[in-house]
Formats: sequence, structure tokens, C-alpha cells
Amino acid sequence: MGMLCAVSFNRYGRLYYLDPGELRPQVGDKVLVPTDEGPEVAECVWAAQWVSEDTEGFPRLAGLAGDEDLRRDELLRRRKAEAKVAAKRLIREHGLPMKVVAIDHVFATPETGSDRTTVYFTAPHRVDFRSLVRDLGATLHCRVELRQLSARDSARVQGGIGSCGRDLCCATFLTDFEPVTIRMAKDQDLPLNPLRISGACGRLMCCLKYEHPLYQRFQESAPAIGSRVSTPEGEGKVVGHSVPRDSVTVRLDADGSRCSCSRASVCAPRQAHDQHYS
Repeated sequence: MGMLCAVSFNRYGRLYYLDPGELRPQVGDKVLVPTDEGPEVAECVWAAQWVSEDTEGFPRLAGLAGDEDLRRDELLRRRKAEAKVAAKRLIREHGLPMKVVAIDHVFATPETGSDRTTVYFTAPHRVDFRSLVRDLGATLHCRVELRQLSARDSARVQGGIGSCGRDLCCATFLTDFEPVTIRMAKDQDLPLNPLRISGACGRLMCCLKYEHPLYQRFQESAPAIGSRVSTPEGEGKVVGHSVPRDSVTVRLDADGSRCSCSRASVCAPRQAHDQHYS
């Protein structure tokens, strides 16, 4: 067992879980989170509490944010806002087909020697932005980097609400994008309308993969539609599947009525087992 707390760098943004150590931050407290660029200010959204999981591998809070840390964080946010305005203006002036998604700014350190601003953008194709980088550097008076994001990464950075009415999975808890194929939608008998199975990014929804293993296991053992089966109510033909209920729909030969039977009661291996040991 150990203690964990959850923090967020932006309102309604991704949650990060950390070991509070000797600290006991409450909801709303500003804390320091260790990052590759040094400690950054975040807001505690889940107070430190005991959990049953092992917390040995979680990073530890660097401390509570002081007045100087808060002033530095406010300056950082102001620099990001200024860089975003300048980037959008120069993109219009250069006539480039780019959309600014997010801005990251890092203050100078003894190792880097100068501030660095990173502009994340999306574009329909590769863009020659060398002149844009030069003009941005002259405007912002720092080193500038531009990074093109994919559609999924763009949705993760910007966040939003999915068709389910909840925050996007990629913006809240997903850490990696696993392959999602149209076969997953077909296996789950979902409509192949792109508007119904596409996410905010325009790609297939990541949640199509959540229940797909369940459908695969069901199809491996369940009788195919159209096959003949024996049910507790008599002989019949399979006319439908209900994977969430783990059952099949059978049309009985006796009177043509339909009945719902559990998969185990009509699958051949289970029937053979019952006949052998009954």
C-alpha cells in the first residue's frame, strides 16, 4: 500500500498520479511536479489518500508551490499566449496551410542558454516552414521549434467531448494509441457509417478496441448464425447473437418462435461435456 494524489497542469486536462511523500496536498493546492525541464506548477485535483496498489514506481512531488513558483508559472503562461498570437499572425502572413494546436515554452537554463518555444501544429501535408521559424525567432527573441502533430495527437492535446458525452479518452487516461481497424466495428455489428464510428480526430474511435476481445472470444465458441443447435426448449436454428448477454437467439422448429439461450447451453463442447458426465 501507499499514498497517491492526482494533479493536472490545465483545467479539465490529463491527470497525473504522484507519490506525495511527506506532503499532504488538498484539492486546489498548487504543487511542484518534477519534469524533464525542471519542476512545474500543477493543481492538485485529488487529495493524497491511501491506495491498495504498489506506489513504488510513481514519481514524487517536488514540494508545494511558493510565491516565486506561482509568479514564474504566470510568466510562463503569458509567454505561451504571446507566442500563440504571434504564430497565428505570421502563419497568415506567410499563407501556410497550418493550424496552431498548442504552445510550449521553456525558460533558459545554464545548459540551454536561451529560452525555447515549441509550436505544435497540424497540416494536411508536409509544410516548408523555414521562413516562418526565422520570423518567429526574431519576433519572440528565443529559439523556436515547430512540430507537426497527427490527427490523434492533435485531439489528445486539445481535448474535447466524445459522442458518449465524456471527455476524450486520449486526453484523460490513454497513454498509447493502439491500432484500430474497421474489422473491429464489423465484429461488433456496428454501423459502418463514418460519422457513427469516428472520433473527434476524424479517425476510428479508440473505444472500438475496448470490447473487441470479448467479441472475439464469443465468436470462437458460439455457433454461427444459420447453424442448427439443440436448446433446452427443442431443436432450432441460430438467427442472432447477443455478445453483451453472452447468449444466442434461436428460432425453434416446433412453432417458429424465438428464444434466447446462453452460449454455454448451445455450444457443442458444453453439450458433449454434459452428455459425457451426466
